[in-house]
Order: sequence, then C-alpha cells, then structure tokens
Amino acid sequence: MSVLVYTENWEGKFKKLSYELVSYAAAMAEMLNTSLTALSIGEVDSAELESLGRFGASKIVSIENEKLKNLDNQAYTAVIADMAKKLGARVIILANNNTGKAVAPRLSVKLKAGVGAGVSRLPSSLEPFTVYKRVYSGNAYAHIVIKTEVRILTLAQNSFDIAEGDNKPEIEKLSYDLDPALVKTEVRDVNKQSGKLLLTDAEIVVSGGRGMRSPDNWAPIVELADLLGGATACSRPVSDEGWRPHEEHTGQTGKIIAPDLYIAVGISGATQHIAGVSASKCIVAINTDKDAPVFDVAKYGMVGDAMKVLPGLIEAVKNVKSA
Repeated sequence: MSVLVYTENWEGKFKKLSYELVSYAAAMAEMLNTSLTALSIGEVDSAELESLGRFGASKIVSIENEKLKNLDNQAYTAVIADMAKKLGARVIILANNNTGKAVAPRLSVKLKAGVGAGVSRLPSSLEPFTVYKRVYSGNAYAHIVIKTEVRILTLAQNSFDIAEGDNKPEIEKLSYDLDPALVKTEVRDVNKQSGKLLLTDAEIVVSGGRGMRSPDNWAPIVELADLLGGATACSRPVSDEGWRPHEEHTGQTGKIIAPDLYIAVGISGATQHIAGVSASKCIVAINTDKDAPVFDVAKYGMVGDAMKVLPGLIEAVKNVKSA
C-alpha cells in the first residue's frame, strides 16, 4: 500500500502547483503510515526531478516516451493506472486542473476507484475515508466518504501549504511500452503567448469590472499588476463588452483561480464571479458602493472611486518597492 502523486510538468519544468501536490501527498502518506511515490511523465532532467524530493517524495518514477510528449487523456490514464497497480497505490493524487479533471474520471473507471474532486484538506477521517471540499460555489462545505479500496483525489489549487525539506529521493527512470492505439491526440501546431503571466499561474491578480467605466481606463489595472508581479483579469460583463480579452474572464463561466491575493476593482461581486475567485487566500475590494456583495467576501475593502484610489495605491506600492 502506498500513495502515488502525478506531478505534471510544463516543458520539462515543475511549477508551484506540482510542489503543492507533493507536499499534500507527503502529508497523506504520513497519515497512512506509508511511502510516497511521485510520477513524472515526459522529458524532465534529473535535477528537476530531484526537486520533488524536497517536498516529501521518497521515490520518483520518471517515464519518457516520444508518444507521451503531448498530453493524451487516454494514454496518460493508462500509464498512471499501470503504475498505481505496480506500486499497490491505494491513494492517487492529481491536481484539480484541466489535466486532473480529464484524467481522474477515466482513472476511476480503470481502477474501480471512488473520486474526491477538488478537495482542499487532508481527510478528516481514515475509517471511513472522509474528504473535505467546497461546494455550491464556495458557499458551503461537504464531507464526502469514499468507500472504495482505491481512492483518487484531485487537490484544489492553493489550498495546502508547501512544506520543503532536504529529503534526497530515489529516482527511477523507466521506459514504457505504450500501445500506439491509445494515442488519439495529434498536435499539429502550437501558438504560445509570451511575455505575459498566465492567469491560472499568478499568485497575485488585479481584476477590473464595469466600475472602471471604460476600456480606456484600464492602464492603472495593468500598472498595478505589473508592479506586484501579477496578472490582470476581469469580470464577465467587461469581456462580453470587448473591453478585455475573454481569456481574462474569471468567474463560474470563466477561469476558476485561487491566487494568494485577488484585488477586485470596480467589481460588484455577483455570485457567478465570486464562485470563480472565492478560493483566493486574500481578497481586496475597491468599490464606490459600500453595500456591494464583494465586501462580504473581501478581507480588506476600500469604499471609493477606482479612478481616485488606484493612483494612490500604485504610488504606495512604488514607495515600498523603492524603500
């Protein structure tokens, strides 16, 4: 019996999300009094693989295969399932991102395993195996009992503190004889956006709503995000009106994010928007309406005109950075 965590890489590099997963999986293995194996699929160098050990992985299995160069849900599911069986893993952990959401259901069928999707804490009980997650757009919490012998968990982003140590893991590189018939995805062309932080990767997000009044007023939002090393976002009405690109739309019908800091400027806080950002560790709201719903979820709030508040906030950040 062991714990297996799938650590996704991006062009051979791990991100904070991967380290958060390993930290969570290591804590899970400790609860179960068992070992933790981290699985990496794709070409990753030894130094990068070794970094997973600092966050609790006692063993790292790296599988390289040219056919696994690009994510294919069916092929990746087969690999993870085979490794879980080989290791006797009873708990399998993935990220609750696009990859995890695509692979976990397939994995569930292959392994006849129950799924706890979007969990945000360690199990509250091992007998019965009970996991905790946010439900109803973050307005409530649920305790879910998984009764199967094998359990699959997808971890909500930014919900578990990273724990770093000095552990030196055992690294095993394996070749994998993949059935070519499993690979159904063919990547013919790749267009990458460069020079801009991905919204889902950002630890700080500055977001604007209709309270910004016009797309011509967006410069302070962008400047503040740049100063803080963060990304820009917007509410759905803003993207619908063409003020900002749809890729910046956060909310229930847009991107679901969980940054350390979310600054909502001129956003009233409709339920659909809050559903996409409620997992943020700290929400700061700026709005002219003191009764705006966004203040109900904000840790800090400023009642005022964004056009007057933002310049002062930007100046304050510049002063702190130059001190």
